[in-house]
Amino acid sequence: MYDSDDSSASTTGFSRSAFLGAGTAALATAAVATSAAAQQPQNIGNAEHDHSSSDPGPVNSTLFGINPNTNTPPRTDHGDIGPVWYSFDLARKRVEEGGWTHQITQRELPPSKDIAGVNMRLTAGSFRELHWHTANEWAYMEYGTARITVMNPDGTMFIDDVSEGDLWFFPAGYPHSIQGLGPDGCQFLLVFDEGNFSEDGTFLLSEFMAHIPPEVLAKNSNLSPTDIAKLPKEQLYIFPAQMPKSLAEDKAAIGGNRVAVQQQYTFKMGAMAPTFKSSGGEVRIVDSSNFPVSTSIASALVRIKPGGIRELHWHPNASEWQFWLSGQGRMTIVMPDARARTMDFHANDVAFVPAVAGHYIENTGETDLVFLEMFKAPRFMDVSLNNWIGRMPPEMASAHLKLDPSVIKKIPTEKQPIIGK
Repeated sequence: MYDSDDSSASTTGFSRSAFLGAGTAALATAAVATSAAAQQPQNIGNAEHDHSSSDPGPVNSTLFGINPNTNTPPRTDHGDIGPVWYSFDLARKRVEEGGWTHQITQRELPPSKDIAGVNMRLTAGSFRELHWHTANEWAYMEYGTARITVMNPDGTMFIDDVSEGDLWFFPAGYPHSIQGLGPDGCQFLLVFDEGNFSEDGTFLLSEFMAHIPPEVLAKNSNLSPTDIAKLPKEQLYIFPAQMPKSLAEDKAAIGGNRVAVQQQYTFKMGAMAPTFKSSGGEVRIVDSSNFPVSTSIASALVRIKPGGIRELHWHPNASEWQFWLSGQGRMTIVMPDARARTMDFHANDVAFVPAVAGHYIENTGETDLVFLEMFKAPRFMDVSLNNWIGRMPPEMASAHLKLDPSVIKKIPTEKQPIIGK
């Protein structure tokens, strides 16, 4: 049960955002595929195969440069496992006065039936309008500071300030808000436990009140016709506002301890001690065991040093949705019937690993690789290939791997989530 932290920008030598301004899942997949093998293969030594993989036609050199293992796959790749990559740099960005948002859902990444992700930016003082939705919301703060609120059905309220590396969890249907604080607002990743969730499908305070007959509003909320005329007629969604008072003042203004919740809806993931640490990197795991309200999303923040790998493993209880925060790396996913796919990933990319599929992640860059692993599950679980081999009777391992028992002893017997180079 293991897995780490950081959020510095990726250095790929060009602006992926500028080039990959907009697109669809089909466009992204086709663009990567049609740029295949545009230069001499790096992973294949056979001259005849080198020529077979040559591509004298048009090439998207930018996509080729960031996906060498797709364009010239290693010999171990075979068959088709379906889409496993998409980038927020391909997703349409909705820009409002006060911030922006864009999302990757099952529409963009079809195999991801359990999880959808939203990346959002709020400037200082700006709100993500008070709202609620059908899915549970888990969040990771990438940058800056924000104030969040959430109300329990019994009327008790939770208010807290969150900063880089912090998490929050809001249950489905619980009304909540997010407001950017100084000096420069915030940016955060939202993760929802519904693959087809849409950020455009949230229930908004402004729309609820705008579509209730005025006489009902007057009866329900004791508002006069003059009051009702001032209410927003359209959704606010993201909008600028004045900076709030201090956290202590806001808590006191709503009733202090009398209305305070018993649950803790935030968690300081960036500040926690690593769950696992080695010369190759570190892992921080947060699930319902240490963040009790997070009943449907388990997560791990992984940092891998240059040349290190996230060991060969799989997850027995859920598919994996990754968000790459910084650095670069490659991942191979192995499926039944000898299907395998290797791809390269960079900051702002999303990766998908089917449930129980064997895989690893390797840092192929010169800086630390940092990414989030997320699962629609209450607890984080992984199975280590090395650990499994080490727990077999020696003769059993030798019979299956065709290796002498003396060689089998070289394989580490304990789980090592991160292995250094």
